[in-house]
Amino acid sequence: MNRRAVILALSATLLVVPILRAEVLATAKPESVGLSTERLAHLRRAMQEHVDGGRVAGVVTYIARGGRVAHLEAFGQADVEGKRPMKEDTIFRIASQTKALTSVAVMMLVEEGRIALSDPLSRFIPAFEKTTVAVAPPEGAVAGSPVSVVPARRKVTIRDLLTHTAGIGYGEGVAAYVWKAAGIQGWYFADRAEPVSAVVERMAALPMDAQPGEKFVYGYNTDILGAVVEKVSGLTLAEFFETRITSPLGMVDTHFYLPPAQKDRLAAVYAAQDGKIERATDPKTGQGQYVAGPRMAFSGGAGLLSTAGDYGRFLQMMLGGGALDGVRLLSPRTVELMTVNHTGSLLPEAWTGRTGLGFGLEVTTDLGRAARHDSVGAYGWGGAYHTVYWVDPEEQLVALLMTQLLPAGDSDLHSKFRALVYQSIVAPPPPGPAARR
Repeated sequence: MNRRAVILALSATLLVVPILRAEVLATAKPESVGLSTERLAHLRRAMQEHVDGGRVAGVVTYIARGGRVAHLEAFGQADVEGKRPMKEDTIFRIASQTKALTSVAVMMLVEEGRIALSDPLSRFIPAFEKTTVAVAPPEGAVAGSPVSVVPARRKVTIRDLLTHTAGIGYGEGVAAYVWKAAGIQGWYFADRAEPVSAVVERMAALPMDAQPGEKFVYGYNTDILGAVVEKVSGLTLAEFFETRITSPLGMVDTHFYLPPAQKDRLAAVYAAQDGKIERATDPKTGQGQYVAGPRMAFSGGAGLLSTAGDYGRFLQMMLGGGALDGVRLLSPRTVELMTVNHTGSLLPEAWTGRTGLGFGLEVTTDLGRAARHDSVGAYGWGGAYHTVYWVDPEEQLVALLMTQLLPAGDSDLHSKFRALVYQSIVAPPPPGPAARR
């Protein structure tokens, strides 16, 4: 047997019991977990108003507390033109919510001693042995002056990639014209008839946007980490997720590409235009090639499809210190390391002192300066299609909002959802397993 076959066979043997247990989290009446049914009506009304006002086609909202789902509800339409109602198990493109799973995959390999956070990226992808950085023309230079390119002062590390401080953007920075000429721009990969790893190899020759470790630059970092996971494990990222994360956690509806039998469960994408929505027509980021397409590129940065229930299970694993229903993916100390601020003053001014960045996750560091409803230490992120999630360990809370809106315009859906979740909390969480042990 070749190496991949051995790994797959071993994974299947080790995980046979969890694979057979594809369960949803237990449900609970809101009052039994310290929420108010009466106050949750405010959330329902606000979501329905967004639908009725034509600001969004449909939404699924999810709240779990103390390990039990107290609220899961669908509003509006999954496909307005097709007259398909939104359902609790509708499937969504979750884009950058994929980053959390890829970060977990990396940390699983760290726990196995196969990757170190301080490892240079070039240990796994030698093309990154020597990299360059683009430097903008000096202030006052003639318009259109070419950028200069200098050697990187040090190698990119795995920790740089996990915290988006490697200096690698989405090909739209100072040297955008170089990246465009190479055909590498933007976060969308589903139309590519080649593996992401092949694209990553070509990235190594292109100038980065900043020196490694010196600036927060949001970009291909997690896609590169997905290629590292593939190199180290001998599996495609899809195979690694399936055998090591999604099947063990019972996430049966989470995939890079939609199984044909589930095509009628995928929500359509809409675009906000002048306060109203219309069906998105962009050939890539509109409806996309997630149903019919090459199915070759597994983007660790923005490639997954999922449901509120599935992703809720993943987040409950994180809240549970790396374990769910007897399946342990990570140790509690690793989850703690992932969910603290690693970036300090490297973040943009709008973030500094308010929130920080862990490994693929934004972390709340100061409630007053952040001016939003959650707790210090709460962590989460979102996706390009206007999905959002967070975990609040102090409140033993998991919250998710799923929709498909790109661009989202000036939507206030996220801020209202967060406020309406927290106003529904009227009592401490019930006794249960600690988030970290």
